[in-house]
Parts: sequence; structure tokens; C-alpha cells
Amino acid sequence: MTEDLSHLPAVSRETWEAYKYRNNVPLRGLQIDGRPALTGIDPNKVGDYVFVFVRDPLCAYDDDPATQLAARLENSELAGKTGMFTTWTGTYKGARISAISGGSGGPEAELCMFELLEYTNAGTFIRVGGSGGTNETVRPGDLVIAKGIVRDEGLSAAYVGSGWPAVCDPEVVIALAEAARAQNVRYHIGLTRSVDSDLISGGRPSVRGYLRPDNLNAVDECRRLGILNGEREASAIVTMATLFGKRGGSVCSVADNIATGERFQAGAGHSAAIDVALEGMAILARMDSERDSAGAAHWLPSMRQK
Repeated sequence: MTEDLSHLPAVSRETWEAYKYRNNVPLRGLQIDGRPALTGIDPNKVGDYVFVFVRDPLCAYDDDPATQLAARLENSELAGKTGMFTTWTGTYKGARISAISGGSGGPEAELCMFELLEYTNAGTFIRVGGSGGTNETVRPGDLVIAKGIVRDEGLSAAYVGSGWPAVCDPEVVIALAEAARAQNVRYHIGLTRSVDSDLISGGRPSVRGYLRPDNLNAVDECRRLGILNGEREASAIVTMATLFGKRGGSVCSVADNIATGERFQAGAGHSAAIDVALEGMAILARMDSERDSAGAAHWLPSMRQK
């Protein structure tokens, strides 16, 4: 039976029709009992705004982070659970939010982003997590709201070329910044760097103090380039969201700072990052309503309802 390709963009259809192994792999990925195999999500239970969490002990979670967030949502329900990912959905001040938690790094972020982008109508994807400071302007406990992600990892390079910018959606940046300001938390808007190695790529020693000579310049390069913090997932999330016509963003707490020598504090500022993410999506939902009322493609400050 010939697969229906009518839903594909023309450029993707041309590529897929020329792929000689197309009959050997499922176009929409693997399924188990009719659900996406890796996340196990019920697509009808996924909200408009998605938080992507890592089960990160450095963030000092008391529970699985998606499950922990569910307690703060109204009418929360389990939207999917596998051995790899857990997803909850509920409402926060009018915004229908889903939270998915999984393992660390861009490759694992790709897996959940693929199924969320392929199977659901979610339009906004936010990396909510922890990070390390790489610039004198940030301190432990601060938040970094990314306006762009430096793609120093391998996952995004599988999708786009080296010159392709991972730019966070301006509406997302505005909404998160409004929330941070309203909550009177110390925050910065700037560049976040994503890497694969959380150790030597960031200038941190590996086994028995191992560093390659080029790793010795990692911190100074971040300082010169104005990169505020480093982590592992934001590049994959923002790249994939933007590439497939959705909005991407990132808000991360800072647990230490290698540039200043300020020591690691588990979970420093992370509860504030979650608060800002929730309030930010409530603000973004209002912005989206104002945009829709104006019949526009994008929100502008002139649309703000008094």
C-alpha cells in the first residue's frame, strides 16, 4: 500500500520520495499500542505550552519534575508514561501546560521533541532546567532567559548547518522576562550555550583531571562572546521547535559560576525558574489571545488590552 504523503511539506515530500529505504522505516516513528513509542503520550492530552525537564539531581527535585509540577496545575492528568519519559498536563491561570521529563542531553531531547512535534498541536516548547554560569555577570541563584542558543553540540548539527541560528522566539522571551520582573527575581536575557560534554567542553576536568589543550580556552571564550550560561538541551529544543514552525525558548537557573569561582549550590534558583516558566506561559496565553483578537500573525505591544 502506498503511504499517503499529502500532509508533508513539498520539500519534505520530494526528499522522502527519493529515499530508497522509505518503505523500511515508519514515516511517523515507532508506535506501541497505537501511541508514540518513546513518550507514550496521548496526543489529545498534550497542552499548548510544553515544558521540557531533565531528571537532574543538580536541580534538587523532590520527585520526578513533571510529576512535581503537576501538583501545581489545575485538573492535572497523566498524558503519557514510559521507562524514558513522563508527561503530565493541566491548566495554570488559563494556560494549558504539559510538562515532560526525561534524561539529559540533546539526543534524548530530540526523541521527545520528535513525538511532540509529529503527533500534537503544541505550539510552544520551553527548556526549564539548571545550568552553570560562564560569565561574571551571573551568580548562583540567578535565572538566564535565553534570547539565543550557541549550538556547540552535535544533535542540532544533524538537522541544520553550522550557520543556522537557534534563536528563541521573541514572544516567549518577552513573556518570561515579564514574569521574572513581576516576581522580582534576579534574571538576565542573553546567550545560552549547549554542549554534549558537560565536563571538558565547559572547561571542567574529566577523569584524573583530563582536559584537552583546546578545552583550556572554553571559559575565556564564553566570557569574550558574552555567553551567560551552559547546559545540554536548549539547542535541540529551540532548533527543532523553530525548524518545524513552533516557538522555542529556555529559562534556566544558575547553580555555580566557573568564571568567578562561586561554588555549586544544588537547586539554587531553580524553584524561581519554575515559577517564572508558569507565570510566563500564563502571560503568553494572554498575549496569544490578544494576537488572535487582532487577527494578526504575531503579538505586538500595541495589542495589549488595558
